[in-house]
Amino acid sequence: MEAPELLSEHACFGGVQRFYQHASTVIGLPMRFSVYLPPQAAQGALAKVPALLYLAGLTCNEETFMIKAGAQRMAAELGLALITPDTSPRGANLPGDSDSWDFGVGAGFYIDATQAPWARHYRMESYITSELMALVAHELPVDRQRVGIFGHSMGGHGALSLALKHPKLFKSVSAFAPICAPSLCPWGQKAFTHYLGRDATTWAAHDSSALMAVKASAPFPNGILIDQGLADKFLPTQLFPDVFEAACQAVGQPLVLNRRVGYDHGYYFMSTFMADHLAHHAAALALPR
Repeated sequence: MEAPELLSEHACFGGVQRFYQHASTVIGLPMRFSVYLPPQAAQGALAKVPALLYLAGLTCNEETFMIKAGAQRMAAELGLALITPDTSPRGANLPGDSDSWDFGVGAGFYIDATQAPWARHYRMESYITSELMALVAHELPVDRQRVGIFGHSMGGHGALSLALKHPKLFKSVSAFAPICAPSLCPWGQKAFTHYLGRDATTWAAHDSSALMAVKASAPFPNGILIDQGLADKFLPTQLFPDVFEAACQAVGQPLVLNRRVGYDHGYYFMSTFMADHLAHHAAALALPR
């Protein structure tokens, strides 16, 4: 496994914020990702720390969360590493991949495309769950047995769906304003039609609400945490948290869905409740006593 190239490194709350690039064999293009290592990760070669994988939303990249979310201070206190991949391949130069902000570059939707020409490079699910996590665990003091996942908007869809599809990889999950039922909303329908094809019966395998609805029991008995701003302009047409809530109730999945009065869709909202999400994951990823 080829080591990633370190692009930059910054001291941060006693730990270190790093930005990397590597040649992805899954994507077939260079990919960037960022990692925050808390001070506990420097306590000897055996000091592996639990990690949170964060998936960003439409138009974002591997830097957005690390710059805007204000998560490093509490991650340092809790001893949590933070990992953020980019939101799509870049440099594929496919027809139409840069024509709109909600599809193509910056909008990979964390799935593996099956339709040409997207299937060659747009393989974000396989990239994250196989290549990126293996690379990070190999190169950095991260405990691969204690990994949680969370995200925002498109990344919230990614966090919920990947957690439901890969429960052995992710031990905890939360989301901010997630796209909870992408099969029902314009963002998801646009992406799924191009990436997966027009047969909507294939979409359920990537739709968090549909994935939850077919579970025989609660996949995350310790609970799922979602925060949703009620002043979010995308709530009525794109997000559908009530659909996911109903699916959780049907299978007995514990869910805390906080409906936050006055909060919108952006990073000011997320940073306000970031501590709650980090604490949620820290509790789930703690070493047994």
